[in-house]
Amino acid sequence: MTKLYPTIKALLVVSFMLTLAAAAQAQATRTWVSGVGDDFNPCSRTAPCKTFAGAISKTAKDGEISVLDPGGYGAVTITKSIYINGTHGAGYGSIISSLVNGVIVNITDVNDVRKAVRLRSLDINGASTGINGVSILAANNVWIEDSVIDGNTGNGSSSGIGVRVATSTTCNVFISDTVIHKNVTGVRASASTGFAVVSIKNCNIEGNTTGVEASTNGFMTVQNSRISGNTGDALKASVSGATINVTDCVMAHNNGAAANAAVSGANLRVASSQIFNNGSSFLIAAGGTIASDAQNRVIGNAGGVAPNASIPLQ
Repeated sequence: MTKLYPTIKALLVVSFMLTLAAAAQAQATRTWVSGVGDDFNPCSRTAPCKTFAGAISKTAKDGEISVLDPGGYGAVTITKSIYINGTHGAGYGSIISSLVNGVIVNITDVNDVRKAVRLRSLDINGASTGINGVSILAANNVWIEDSVIDGNTGNGSSSGIGVRVATSTTCNVFISDTVIHKNVTGVRASASTGFAVVSIKNCNIEGNTTGVEASTNGFMTVQNSRISGNTGDALKASVSGATINVTDCVMAHNNGAAANAAVSGANLRVASSQIFNNGSSFLIAAGGTIASDAQNRVIGNAGGVAPNASIPLQ
């Protein structure tokens, strides 16, 4: 009988490996979630899952999770390249993220070449107690499109942020057509090495404490956006070397500065923008720089200083 043990053990190992292989092959390129789904389902269109977390394990790398109908699909941690599509018209993907992060992006797999995430048409609601709306810890590229992110509380540097970029290497983040409000900081970018490069276009960043902050190794561009009604600064470069480029934006009714180069070595470049009724127009720490193209409209601000550099027109 004992002679059979090695054979039985080998069979069990083979069986286990085949099961794992079958599970990997079962991952679909497209999966579906529904408010009346079940995470025990295969996440097909006719048998959808209930949550994003349930669907992501059944979705292949570089695949897509689509929303069938309006519903609350829960917080999710993303560790592979994927597209989560809230699908306006068919449905709308809501994430209630009270006391947690709504979406964590943390892709460290060396075999995941793209390390790319796209989030579209999502409502990420921290319900005034969320940690961060989207927290990006590791990725090459992240797109956030046509979404609403709000209700996160905390210290504004590691928590309480609508979109937090805090990576250890270079990451590109593209935010478009998105509303970010009622957070401590709307968007904050930092990287311990490399660069956190954030592009913001056609967004409303309102009702936060700080609207947009570039921190360590943060390079941000804000275009055709409204940064208004924040209780602190609209735009803030908070460490030496941090840079924010701004064009064709409205910074209005912020209690702090429209643009604040808060420390020596901090940089802002402001072009063709409207700066109305803020606590200050520009604030510049000794050694900081705010450059203007002389095409800005600066009216009705309670205080502030003139830019100390110019952007050449070419």
